[in-house]
Amino acid sequence: MKKLLSLLTGVVIIFTISSCLDNKRAKNYNNNTVVDEAASSFIKQGLEAGLAEIKAAKIAETNSKNPRIISFAKMMITDHTQAGDELEKIGINKRVTEGDTINAAHQKLIANIATKTGADFDRAYIQMMVTDHQSAIKLFIEATADKSIDIQNFAKKTLPALKMHLDSADAICASLK
Repeated sequence: MKKLLSLLTGVVIIFTISSCLDNKRAKNYNNNTVVDEAASSFIKQGLEAGLAEIKAAKIAETNSKNPRIISFAKMMITDHTQAGDELEKIGINKRVTEGDTINAAHQKLIANIATKTGADFDRAYIQMMVTDHQSAIKLFIEATADKSIDIQNFAKKTLPALKMHLDSADAICASLK
């Protein structure tokens, strides 16, 4: 009887250890992305840039008195929220996780524009949008050649809107001078 009890205890211990190792392997598998570093970087940068533009646009909605700036800001919130949701789904499917954070450079820009008022605010905000959209367009053009078809398709689909945003921001910027 003691041998049988010892044998059963040993089997239970082996199954327990095996089960724990399988859980650990499953966790590691789930944390691995299914895209290369370029695609992972694109997803993270795209999400971060979109969040920064949405946050800046919300400030513009309240700080600006210029109807063109306010209209542009509303477009930024709508378009970048929609694109961000879609990119976030791609990131989840590709196991690329990124927190809802804005990098230090964008935080500094946003803090800077938040302190401005009137025409100074309008110029600072729209110049930020011009610069950010120029960078975003470069990022998205590179992504159109990514190995992941999902990334390619998203970049190709989103590029026209980004170019339109840049054109609008350029036109508003020119009108403010």
